Amino acid sequence: MKNITLLVILSLMLSVCCTAQTKKETTKTTKETTKTNDGTNATVEPKKVQEVMQEVIIETSLGNITIALYNETPLHRDNFIKLANDHFYDGVLFHRIIQNFMIQAGDPDSKGAAKGQRLGMGGPGYTIPAEILPQFSHKKGTLAAARQGDQVNPKRESSGSQFYIVDNPNGAHHLDGAYTIFGEVIKGLDVVDKIASQPKDQADRPLTDIKIISMKVVKQQ
Repeated sequence: MKNITLLVILSLMLSVCCTAQTKKETTKTTKETTKTNDGTNATVEPKKVQEVMQEVIIETSLGNITIALYNETPLHRDNFIKLANDHFYDGVLFHRIIQNFMIQAGDPDSKGAAKGQRLGMGGPGYTIPAEILPQFSHKKGTLAAARQGDQVNPKRESSGSQFYIVDNPNGAHHLDGAYTIFGEVIKGLDVVDKIASQPKDQADRPLTDIKIISMKVVKQQ
């Protein structure tokens, strides 16, 4: 009889422990769910924090262009920001323009260059390792790094300072996979069009100088 009584007591204790554990697990689950409109539980996913992109306002003699720099190409992003903050681009010309293709700038030798002087070979004295990524293509407004050709530059390293902006509304996709794309125009495409449409000489240099007056680095809101 004593054995039967003992078994009953142990059975009751085990039942109480299991019930308590179930309540504890239910409480934990409730903290991770929320009620939907129809009264059912739905799991709440943690919010993803969106990485902030750096923006740069390029003030030119024909208007302002605002670009956003991609975080996926940090070498090019950081270099561009450094040069902008160091006022490297102040006074630099858009030395090559081709309507419905692109506009190019960033040659420090263009500062104060004489009329008709051939430009496009200057830089800060270094190149940047390629950051060519398949998710980016040469759509209109694309910001990409200029570079020397494959024969002398098989690693496709970018110029340390020269860049171009695509002007063609259909893009310039024949350049995809060959040049590092590191940003895009988010405001001022009309200014890009205006620059690209200016009269130019046989070397595609504008007959009237188009200057970068300054660059200002800001953060996306």
